[in-house]
Amino acid sequence: MTLPIDLTGQTALVTGASRGIGRAICAVLARAGADIVGTASSMPEDGGETAHLVRAAGRHFTAESCDLGDRDATLGFAARMANRGDISILVNNAGIIRRAPASEHPIEDWDAVMAVNCDAPFILTQAIGRGMVERGYGKVVFIASVLSYQGGINVLGYAASKGAVAQLIKAFANEWASSGVNVNGIAPGYVATDNTAALQADSARQKALMDRVPSARWGKPEEIAEPVAFLCSDLARFIHGTILPVDGGWLGR
Repeated sequence: MTLPIDLTGQTALVTGASRGIGRAICAVLARAGADIVGTASSMPEDGGETAHLVRAAGRHFTAESCDLGDRDATLGFAARMANRGDISILVNNAGIIRRAPASEHPIEDWDAVMAVNCDAPFILTQAIGRGMVERGYGKVVFIASVLSYQGGINVLGYAASKGAVAQLIKAFANEWASSGVNVNGIAPGYVATDNTAALQADSARQKALMDRVPSARWGKPEEIAEPVAFLCSDLARFIHGTILPVDGGWLGR
């Protein structure tokens, strides 16, 4: 698919880039003309399949490995990326989920989820966004969730982290919109990725979910990536602090 979006000359940093939605975002942004810096805790040295897709689109891919659950590693990585001075697009996609009933949700799981899903996006956006503000241009897209609006079941930490992400989007946008930096988010619904593998494998839970989705199917990673590309483009230049649900109609039900 040819996108009516031109990101030629831009460099995008995408977190959680080794698989799923992150890999799809890298591929779509590359097809729109951006060079990609992709990071993940599991990123192969050669960039793996993500690098292949980006280079097939004729763009440059830089593979970076960083454990965003490690505060010191994240601070160091953020500083290094900020010092590059060429990142005009940041996509905070990396996320983890831990499932347990609320009364049994381990504090260790809470800490792990909040570190990756909330703390790391804050650290990266603050560090890299300073340069965007100074240059008067930049695009930041957070991957939120339909659980930014709802509590979910057995995902206490995840729902809390994605609720926090929704507020980060609004708070950063309030301060940076006047400096030419667009900060927005996408709220995916139920997408077929590794994070939802347990739900896809549970026939009863899967039926309950799909019965509620008006489109009656799981989303595809590229169906999240394409709206991300829109928010990264100048077509979205007057959009600030917005969270776009891409959920097959879930929130409208």
